[in-house]
Formats: sequence, structure tokens, C-alpha cells
Amino acid sequence: MGHITKDTSSMSANLQKQAAYEGTFSGFLARQFTRPKAFPLEDVDLKGHVAVMTGANVGLGFEAARQLLARGLTHLVMGVRSQAKGDAAAAALRKEFPGATVAVWIVDMESYASVQAFARRCDAELPRIDYAILNAGLIQTEFTTNEATGREVTLLVNFLSTVLLTVLLVPVLKAKKKATGGRPPVLSVVSSDVVYSDGVPLHQPVLPPFQDPKAISSMGKYGRSKLLLTLFVARLATEYVSPDDVIVNLSNPGATGGTALFRGGGVVVKAVLAVMQVLLARTLESGASNYLDAVLSYGSESHGGFVSDWAVKPLPQIWYQPEGHELTDRIWTETMEELSFAGLPTILKDVKRN
Repeated sequence: MGHITKDTSSMSANLQKQAAYEGTFSGFLARQFTRPKAFPLEDVDLKGHVAVMTGANVGLGFEAARQLLARGLTHLVMGVRSQAKGDAAAAALRKEFPGATVAVWIVDMESYASVQAFARRCDAELPRIDYAILNAGLIQTEFTTNEATGREVTLLVNFLSTVLLTVLLVPVLKAKKKATGGRPPVLSVVSSDVVYSDGVPLHQPVLPPFQDPKAISSMGKYGRSKLLLTLFVARLATEYVSPDDVIVNLSNPGATGGTALFRGGGVVVKAVLAVMQVLLARTLESGASNYLDAVLSYGSESHGGFVSDWAVKPLPQIWYQPEGHELTDRIWTETMEELSFAGLPTILKDVKRN
């Protein structure tokens, strides 16, 4: 037994109407205090299934990996940046789940070459992939550019490299659908609560401002990068990928304590967020269960959608507006130009055509 299916026929009917409310503080509080949905062990059996998880050695990624293994996952690939840290995390999981295969593969989200190599390895070495959860992300307080790409690190990790890996994995998962018994694999890209309240200036280029140290605050870079990601993935799913081949969705763990997200934050940022987490944050166990909900609980109704608080929620309000369509076009065009070296336009044409 894999996915838990349920009647969601009316789930999407009023999502656009709800989008404005989700962007309010009341909406945020309502999400944070939603009671977690239980995933009884006896209801999910992932025996024989394979999952790929980036950022799996700490925080939400590690806890989500543990929860998947607790439900019988046979093979876990931990995509990590540090071999030593990955090995330590894998050792803990192997001790708790000795019957599972837990592999540590390197993927450095600050390196396009590393992302490409990781996707090729997934294709070459995994006979099946049931679930891929792209969880790696960060908040970087200091303005930092990556030497190889010239891109600001927050934009690179949270958006550009995540988009690159997402698109590269779509045909890989699609090709392995037969091994999953014909059930579409699920590719869930981790977004954030902040996409409901963050904005992007309309009618302006979207990537260049990240290269200006004074244009966007550190928290602003995080929120904006996640919004770009959300709009891009929604466009990718709805216009290029059939849910019969691969289910592509966005998942939101909500504000969660105990994560490594703020490792690049300064002292003040960490202090403020620490107070907020004490007052409002979910536990790691609760936040990570949103990842399981995104990959186990839904079929095509989550395709191109935003899975948050154990339900399919609306996308940010801008997605539904004419200005949002223009913004998404601009995001798409600039991103395709940035990542053209990897052949993304051709990959997407092939996915859509075939």
C-alpha cells in the first residue's frame, strides 16, 4: 500500500477565493495552529518504495526521512552537501531502521555541475523513484555571491539550483513510472509560508535585484526566492508535466523550530526568529509530516498545487491575477536563459511532447 487516497473533489473549487486570506496575519496564525494530521503506521506501507530527499541530514529533511523509513520505506537516498555530516545522519537512521537501505549522495546546491551530476546519478543508479522531496534551502544574512556562477547564494540555492534539479528530475521520474507499477511518482518542491505575504516588483527584471547588496534585505531575499520558485513550479506542472506521468507539487512545512534554515543568518536575525519560534513554531515532527502529506495523501488534485497544513491550499494571490501571469512569464524567460546551458528548454519540450 502506498498513497492514501481520499475524496477531494471539492478541494480546489474555492482556492482562488481563499488566497487573499492566506496572505493575512490571521491566515498565518490559522495555519500555524492547525492540528497535525496523524499518519498511523498501519495505514501506510512503503515497502519496496524509493525516496530521494535533498537536505536530508538535518532538520526537517532528516525528520521527514525518518518518518518515511518508519512507514517501511525500503531505499532512501540522502542528498547532502557534506559527506561527513551525511554519513553521521545516515548512521543514525540505519541504526533505527536496520532493514532499510540508506545511501548518502553528494549534491551541492551552490554548484550547477553538482546538481546535474546528482540528477544523472538518480537516472543511472536507481531502478525506481517513488518520491523526490527537494528540501534544501537557506537564509543568508550577508551578501554572498557564488564564484562559479556569479549568482547571489540565496537565489542560487533556493531558486536557480532547485529549479534546475526539478526540471532534470521530471524526465527521470517519468521514465521510471513503469517500475512503480504505473503509479505516477511524486516530486514535491519545498516552498514556504512567506510566499503568501512576499512580493516581487511588477514590470521589472526579477533576477538582477538579487545581485545588488542594497536592493533586497536578507529575509526579503529568502521570501522572494521562494515566491519565484513557487510560481515557476506551478507553471511547470500546469503547462509542461502531465499528472499521469509525474505529480509535481509544492509543500510547505510552516514555521518550524529546530531546523538548520537559519544557519546563514546573523545574530539579530537568529535572535528574533528564535523568539518567534518559541511562540509560534511547530515541532519538527509536525512540520515534517507535511512533506509526507504532500507525497502520500493526494493524486492529481495536488498537481501544480501548494500543500500546506495537511491540505491543498491556494497558491499566492498573485498567481491568479493578470499581473501574476505577466510576472510568471518574466520569471520563466529569465530562468530559461540562465539555465539554458543545461538544455532545459529542450528537456521541457520533450516532456510536454512525449
